[in-house]
Amino acid sequence: MANQPKVNPYEVYRTSPEPLPPMQAPPGTIARDYAPEPPPPPVTLALLERGRERFDIYCAVCHGPTGYGDGMVVQRGFPAPPSYHIDRLRKAPIQHFYDVITNGYGVMFSYAQRVAPADRWAIIAYIRALQAAEEVEVSPRSATGSPGRSADSAAGPASSTAGRAADPSMTSARARAAATGGSDAETAPTVLTLTAAERAALK
Repeated sequence: MANQPKVNPYEVYRTSPEPLPPMQAPPGTIARDYAPEPPPPPVTLALLERGRERFDIYCAVCHGPTGYGDGMVVQRGFPAPPSYHIDRLRKAPIQHFYDVITNGYGVMFSYAQRVAPADRWAIIAYIRALQAAEEVEVSPRSATGSPGRSADSAAGPASSTAGRAADPSMTSARARAAATGGSDAETAPTVLTLTAAERAALK
């Protein structure tokens, strides 16, 4: 087939003095492996958990566990991506994040072969939850029960950002709370306190 008579794009045909234009596929032609993109699914707790899992695997190494662009490879010299918490990305449509994951952007390569379309929407839902978590007000119980949090607030924004990076579980809990309409106090773990007699009985 490589040696059969044929006309290549931009080749001058023997009966025409002008180069031929490149061949165009007929209208409505699709690739053999083409599949339409799935629509965004409804946001559920299961979707957020899946998104958090995929985010931690594929995204956190650059974007950081809380989306501030301070991942491990960035700390080792890789160019820092923009924070998810800047106004431009807060106002960006969800299709922007889907296209970036699919096609890449800047120094970020495409993740189309690594992240399934359904998982891309799960990651996007988790990114939105991370953004919303920054706007959740801390309840009095959480503020008084965690001396470290009040210390971070007194130390300023830099200390708060470091605290979020050091304890991503706190932000993840706040993200789930923001997405489900609750507060971080409702997702805080319950601490079981035993008396001395009860501890002695357990030995």
